[in-house]
Amino acid sequence: MSSATYRRLGRSGLHLFPLGLGTMQFGWSADEATSHGILDHYAAVGGNFIDTADIYTTWTPGNPGGVSEEIIGRWMKARGNRDDIVLATKVRGGMGQNGQDGRGSIHQREGLSRRWIIKACEDSLRRLQTDHIDLYQAHWVDNQTPVEETLAAFTELVRRGYVRYIGCSNYSAWRLMQALWTSDRRGLEHYVSVQPEYSLLDPTRANFERELMPVCVEYGLGIIPWSPLGGGLLTGKYRRGQALPDSVRAGEAASRLTEKNDAVIGSLVSVAERHAARPAQVALAWLLAQPAMTAPIIGANSTAQLDDLLGTLDLTLTPDDLAELSGASDWTRARTELER
Repeated sequence: MSSATYRRLGRSGLHLFPLGLGTMQFGWSADEATSHGILDHYAAVGGNFIDTADIYTTWTPGNPGGVSEEIIGRWMKARGNRDDIVLATKVRGGMGQNGQDGRGSIHQREGLSRRWIIKACEDSLRRLQTDHIDLYQAHWVDNQTPVEETLAAFTELVRRGYVRYIGCSNYSAWRLMQALWTSDRRGLEHYVSVQPEYSLLDPTRANFERELMPVCVEYGLGIIPWSPLGGGLLTGKYRRGQALPDSVRAGEAASRLTEKNDAVIGSLVSVAERHAARPAQVALAWLLAQPAMTAPIIGANSTAQLDDLLGTLDLTLTPDDLAELSGASDWTRARTELER
């Protein structure tokens, strides 16, 4: 059992293990037996925060979506541990192969309308084999649906007991403020968390810290970032001028290997060497030291890979370490950023 201190998710009543377990790879790059082994290992060290989505993994041939949820549901039923888990899933993306089910017709299976949110939640509950979802998240915005309708549907799910708290993912700062204002004005449930893309990489760090982070800090929303290792780029396995590792995401990661990001990786490697740690652990430890941070969401294709990332919790970065990493990944501030 880990001695890690659980972190409160914003101002909600949820307390999370400081590293969440993402499950996008379940049914894609990890089969069910491997996925159950990863879940077992995570739970054994005290991990309680499992994040999934209804659309995982519609981009895989023959996968209509919902497969990750089904794998998690069978695991929880077999282990009898539902009450030990903070379970998060998402709604918005298109279901069916490549998200195309009913697209453009009355049978469309996507979006943030009342019709689809309630139906999608009922479907997720069935796949997860549970009577409630701890954190139900809008995967990204839906420009076709008024925010009042979306929040009213989420509120109905909370009142039915299907959902405990609501959050959002991939929202801009103004969209988040619009939602928070609407919740206040209409007496609807508030988002308690944001799941953004956030890491040391350029421009990812600036994209989050420029506007969205101050909103989260000011209004008490928990931060549970996805891709905290930049799709594997911050593991130190990718460097300019070197051969790519064997990975399904190698091409995507290599496309982000700019001169600046290579310098960031160089700083990660340097700090890691001082601590006899791994670059990925350093990247996660830097995130855990940021304001309002609750739990970066990590993914793993094996228990060995997961164990490596869990080593982050034994690592304490010094103020000099944090300053070096922040300096390497820094960006030029606009005047409005300097006047806060």
